[in-house]
Formats: sequence, structure tokens, C-alpha cells
Amino acid sequence: MALGTAAVLALGACSGGGTDGPDAGGDQELVLWHMEGTPNRVAAFESLAEKYNETNPEYPVTVQVQDWDQVYTKVAGAAQSGKQPDILFAIPDFATYVRNLGLGQSVTDVVDSLENEYGLIDAAKAPYQDDDEYWAVPLYGMVQMLWYREDMLAAAGVEAPTTWSELVDAAAALTTDGTSGIALPAGKNLATDQVLYSLMVTGGGANFFTEDGQVDIDTPETVAAFDLYKELLQYSPTDSANYAWGEPQAALNSGAAAMAIEKGQYLAPFAEESGLDPSQLGCAPIPVADEGGEPGSIYYSNGAMVLSEDSAKQAAAGDFLEWLLEPDNYGDFLNAEPGLFLPVTSGGAELEQWRSNEVLTTYAECVDAMLKQSETGELFGFVDGQYIDAVGEISGQNFLAQAIQQMHVNGMSAEEATAWAQEQMQAAID
Repeated sequence: MALGTAAVLALGACSGGGTDGPDAGGDQELVLWHMEGTPNRVAAFESLAEKYNETNPEYPVTVQVQDWDQVYTKVAGAAQSGKQPDILFAIPDFATYVRNLGLGQSVTDVVDSLENEYGLIDAAKAPYQDDDEYWAVPLYGMVQMLWYREDMLAAAGVEAPTTWSELVDAAAALTTDGTSGIALPAGKNLATDQVLYSLMVTGGGANFFTEDGQVDIDTPETVAAFDLYKELLQYSPTDSANYAWGEPQAALNSGAAAMAIEKGQYLAPFAEESGLDPSQLGCAPIPVADEGGEPGSIYYSNGAMVLSEDSAKQAAAGDFLEWLLEPDNYGDFLNAEPGLFLPVTSGGAELEQWRSNEVLTTYAECVDAMLKQSETGELFGFVDGQYIDAVGEISGQNFLAQAIQQMHVNGMSAEEATAWAQEQMQAAID
């Protein structure tokens, strides 16, 4: 699934020379876009940029914050005007979208250098490889878990569910007047895409493309996952159609809901926001389908693409990204959101600077469980070595989330919603 529009330019380990791109000239800074907009993450990234800039690089780094809900249109506009950032944080499906805009340089030299120095997890780097080149430098991984309130499950006499039927039974048993058994996002957003996809993974429906890249989502496995999501929404707060990432977490921490499915950002604020001892936050693998189920979750590595067309800036970007993964800096980078950002280097799980963080030591069992869950993680479009270069057109329009809304808001059955998703996705990539 090659893309021919982006130039393949190797990034050297050292900055220097070259003003051969259209954005070359007097601009002596590297502009970096990321989409981690919570205040602590913004502050941590800016602090790291300041630390890097204190090394007196030829090209100091300037950080700009974007929003996932708007970055698709913003980067498309930037591509049209030739004003793209020099470095862009991305996830694999978004990276295909960016490359299809004609942006992105090969970063194979940087990835190879990091691989030789630290080792990189295959699941983190593989989705960025196409045509024997890497198109982003993997920086941090994310995986989902089932989070639950130990106090609420204990009071109801409910064990942490391990299968889909147990999950539904638990959600029903935990739902009372004023309390929801589970809080799920059902808005048209990436959060809903991701939670549904985790259930598709544990239901055996992770791969929804044919070998030649056509959409193949209307399958019994996917229908079953959609049906499960619809059933669970009965026990989710009534305003779930407006939920994204923050609302289920707030519901869990306040006691308005007993369970949620999300990533490791649940660790850091739990005790303060709930007023409970940290031991009352439970975590478990995503429940699996009763028949044909398999362990797993959505897993994706966040990476950094280099978009500058100036060869000197490309090399400078490579220098900065290699600096980020140096052990003296990588722990601080991961702890921009402790527990959410998982290491992508082979020895990263034992990195003292990361593991000694108070949040990670407090919830060490959940951290280890997330690292274990990462081993069976999947991402649509990149299952079993795929590289579906049109997957960004699908994720960019949140068709999975839209299908959930077709059930939750418009009353479609799981079968109807899956058929609708099949039609919309195929039309988007034709």
C-alpha cells in the first residue's frame, strides 16, 4: 500500500547544511504540533522543549497544541498552504491520512538508530513501516483496560467480569437509581471508536479489511461487538451520546458509574477526585467474547512524523527525537501523563526514571497489567502486518462511532448499523 507522493529523505543523526526545500530559509526553529491538550501534558512537553533548547541546538523546538477533533482539517489546510509544522505527533491511522496529503519524510535512519541503541517494540514501530521505510518515530504506546470501583463491586457482590456475558451481568447488577453500571462514550469521536474497537478485538473482529484492502466489517464477529455495545449502553448514563474521554472518567471517579473502558489516564487523578484510597480503583483486561473470544485491546503507538521539506530541519528533527528517547529524558517524557504513556523501547518498562514515579508505584499492578495487555493489542488497518493506506479516511470520519450513534440515537439494530458502517467506509476509500 505504497504512497508515492512523499519524498524519501534520510534523516542524519547530525544537523547541518541543506536548504533545498520550499520551507527552507531564515526560519530557525522547529515547530512541533501535538494533540495532548491536558494542562499537565502541555506543561511537561513545553518543559522538555525548554530543556532541549538549553542544549543550544541549531534549531530550537517550539511546541504548539492542537485538538484531535480538528487536526485532520488543520493539517490538510497546512498542506495546501505549505505551512505545515516541522514535526507532527501522530498515531498510525492518522499518519496514513497525513501521507496521503503529500506530507511526511522517511525517518528510517532515526528509527534504525533508536533500534540499535535501545531496541524498539515491534508492535510500536511496525504500523509506521511502508515500502521498507519508517514514516514516524514511535514515542509512546497506549492500551485500554476495564476500570472499576472496587467498593461498588464489593457492595453489590459482583466479581470483576472476564467475559462479555459477565460484563453485561455486572453492568446490570451495578445499575441502580442514580448510579450507572458502566459509562461508555457514544459521541462521534475517537474515544467511541477506540472503546468499540477494543470489544471488536476481544470478539475476534480486529481485522476488518480484506487482503486487497477492501472493507470487510459486516461480519458476525463485528455484529456481536456492536450488539454488546448497544446492550451495555442501557446501563450507561443517559447523556452518553455526548461522551468522549473525560465524561466516563468523571463518572467513575464521582461514583456515578461503577465501570469504564479506557486507557491509563485513570490512574493519576483517581484518589484526589474520588476521595478514596487508591486500592479502590480496580483494573482488569478487557472482557472477551464467550465464544471465540481472545485477549486484547486497541493498542497504538503515538509517533512523531517529520513534515519539513528542508533537509537541515529534517536532520535537526531527527536529533531532537533521538534526544527525547535518551534515558535521562525519556522517563520525564512518559511521565507527562504517568500511566497513560507506555514505553516503546525494549527496556523502557524497567526505566527507573519512569517506574519510580509516585503514580506508577502506587498502581504498579495495573501498570504491569497494561504492559501485559499491550502484548495482545491491535489497531485497525495494521492487524497481522497490514498497512491499509486508506484507513485514515475511515478513522478521520469516526465511522465506528457514527455506527454506534446510529444504534443509540437512531434505533438501528446491530446488524443494520454494521451494514451501514460497511457501506460508508467502503464509499470513503473508493
